[in-house]
Amino acid sequence: MIEQPFLAVGLGATIGAVLALTGAGGGILAVPLLVFGLGLTMVEAAPVGLLAVGMAAAVGAVLGLRQGVVRYRAAAFVAAIGVAAAPLGLMLAHQLPNAPLSLAFAAVLIYACGRMMLKACRQLRGEPPLGKRTVMPCVLNPLQGRLRWTLPCARALAVTGVLSGLLSGLLGVGGGFVIIPALSRYTNLDMKSIVATSLAVIALVSTGSVISASVAGVMHWSVGAPFAAGAIAGLLVARQFASRLAGPRLQQLFAGVGICAALLLAIKTLGG
Repeated sequence: MIEQPFLAVGLGATIGAVLALTGAGGGILAVPLLVFGLGLTMVEAAPVGLLAVGMAAAVGAVLGLRQGVVRYRAAAFVAAIGVAAAPLGLMLAHQLPNAPLSLAFAAVLIYACGRMMLKACRQLRGEPPLGKRTVMPCVLNPLQGRLRWTLPCARALAVTGVLSGLLSGLLGVGGGFVIIPALSRYTNLDMKSIVATSLAVIALVSTGSVISASVAGVMHWSVGAPFAAGAIAGLLVARQFASRLAGPRLQQLFAGVGICAALLLAIKTLGG
């Protein structure tokens, strides 16, 4: 269909705008848009969504590097483990039927949107957006301004990488809803640095997953390329308005939309 590339660009632009306005984690809405908007299956939609989210995250990570807020050593460590775990998730995705994958994705989407809703509610109450930090094995050295690498720190970041990679390959999600809470719980980084570092991890892990999907021959470039182009364009345009539009109320709105999309996906799967 000649209309499909144009529709893919429009849907991609929507995802790019969501990423710009809600931060890392908003890209999880890419797969439902591809399933409902373009009629793809979960296995087909996952790598396409990752391509778009990964490229959009890369743009955000580059901007974060220019500002000096990306913890690139931690990002590289988490991403290396995530890239190694992603092929296992991709293999599982091809062994499971579409229905269980769709239901698993719906559950993950509800979880991610629930966290986004909770974060927004905390912000509206004037509380820390991700709650109080209790255990922080990864802390900054006040003299060097770098993370202190200890065994507990490496273990916490490694677990984060494994979860991010598995979810990336299995469900086609960038993993921002896993990485951001983990960095907030295990480190004393400020939120700007946490989001920028998360974007760097998402970009690297998504690249590895897209390469694995391409080698396996399951990447639909005819849809993926325009969808990714639209995501980057939407991200760059929406960034110009983010300071005026972004906020907890908008996050609540997107979280509500995401929960509705998850319920519709579950109903469609069970009804089919």
